Amino acid sequence: MYPRLPWSVSETARSRRPRHIVKAASVPASRRASGSDTRLNAGMRGAPWRSLRARARCASTGFGVRPQHARMGMSLGEVQAEKMAGTGPQQTPAQHIPALDSDSFPILNQKVHDDRRLVYLDSAATSQKPIVVLDALRSYYTSDNSNVHRGAHSLSARATARFESARDKVQHLLHAPSREEIIYTRNATEAINLVAYAWAGSNLQPGDVIVSSVMEHHSNLVPWQIVAKNTGARLRHVGLNEHEMYDLDSLKQILSEEAGKVKLVTCNHVSNMLGCVNPVREIAALAAEAGAKVMVDGCQSVPHMPVDVAALGCDFYAVSGHKMCAPTGIGILYARKELLESMNPFMGGGEMIDEVHLDHSTWAMLPHKFEAGTPSIGEAVGLGAAVDYLNQLGIDEVHAFEQRIGRYLYDRLSAFKQVKIYGPHPDVAERASLCSFNVEGVHPSDLATMMDLDGVAVRSGHHCTQPLHRHFSIDASARASLYVYNSSRDVDAFIESLVHSVELLGERLTSVNGTN
Repeated sequence: MYPRLPWSVSETARSRRPRHIVKAASVPASRRASGSDTRLNAGMRGAPWRSLRARARCASTGFGVRPQHARMGMSLGEVQAEKMAGTGPQQTPAQHIPALDSDSFPILNQKVHDDRRLVYLDSAATSQKPIVVLDALRSYYTSDNSNVHRGAHSLSARATARFESARDKVQHLLHAPSREEIIYTRNATEAINLVAYAWAGSNLQPGDVIVSSVMEHHSNLVPWQIVAKNTGARLRHVGLNEHEMYDLDSLKQILSEEAGKVKLVTCNHVSNMLGCVNPVREIAALAAEAGAKVMVDGCQSVPHMPVDVAALGCDFYAVSGHKMCAPTGIGILYARKELLESMNPFMGGGEMIDEVHLDHSTWAMLPHKFEAGTPSIGEAVGLGAAVDYLNQLGIDEVHAFEQRIGRYLYDRLSAFKQVKIYGPHPDVAERASLCSFNVEGVHPSDLATMMDLDGVAVRSGHHCTQPLHRHFSIDASARASLYVYNSSRDVDAFIESLVHSVELLGERLTSVNGTN
């Protein structure tokens, strides 16, 4: 048997996880997702996914993991031995796709769990950092570290030059008309909150409508809930179509029903769970026709594809640095200049002022009006280096590569009958190089923990999209996401680990043609 955990999972929680697949008839119609696998959904409801942390601690301390469907009579060592032996159903890899660049990422050259090659498939959560970014950070802190702006000495001048140069690089990457439209923030969440407080809080009134969607990340949902509560505005949400994509017809219907009331339409460019690329240009055109502003969450798009904010027609666009090879702690808000000029500051303090008197102050010129306090200087320098890196690779080349390897991931994963992948089929619409999925009878937290023993790093949980998971009548999913440093070898290792992990969890994967 697996060694017992040093702490116990409550019998109540354990009993909530179904031991058998529930028949579709036992699931209320209201809880079923249209076009989804009802057996899988029924088996997923109520599973205690938060036990992932406990299981991960067990794995890291050498204690065995005892998932619901695990085969009995095996020690942790025997589990690892069977994984190393490679027994179980296999798929034959179809092609070889080399990484666009794996040599620049030293963190990937390591073993985990003593002897397992690290296979990092969690780039939708955060990307790894290339040597050029690490070198830029080291160079800044060893040669140029100083506070920016207004300093007369050499260090301050050099720090300011690198800090502002990074802004110019982001402007060109996004094709923004002016550098004054590029605002540094701590992350994309802060960028969205800046718009929520500095624009929406001053411009929305009772009865106005904010249109979001069911697929949004929490950072593009919660701020608008707060705005609605504070201003008396109402929230409406665009649904999914039959292909599990953004439903433009749903948006058109809402705009028609709320004619003259919609003041903001907010959406992501690429869904971090569904992988679909949303029709932002069409969304923006419909919103503009209705007299509404458009906020776009670009966290999953800018690292992976060309983005032209002017061509998209959006008013606000949020970017996260750490997902595009830059350090954590740096983000970007693009906003149209005339809107920024009309908005009050988000925060008050040093740097964002022109003159300060005892009873009033005036504001600095853009973009500094929205950058109160000492900024994340080193992180901005790292962001500039990350933009240089992506430009050197070529963002068009990055996009083409990810389309190819993302399709390889989708095809290999969708070859299993028991796997449900969320989002559109790549023959229907463009997908990002990520797949969120579930396996019948297996909880994604158990699966991710077992795959970690193979060195395969995937994400499990709700991916900050709880409403979207509720739409599918599930609590959690697993997600594999790729970037420039991944190859088909990584995908093959993922599939091999998936097959063995599912078997060790008491289930078996079979291909759609009926073979093992």
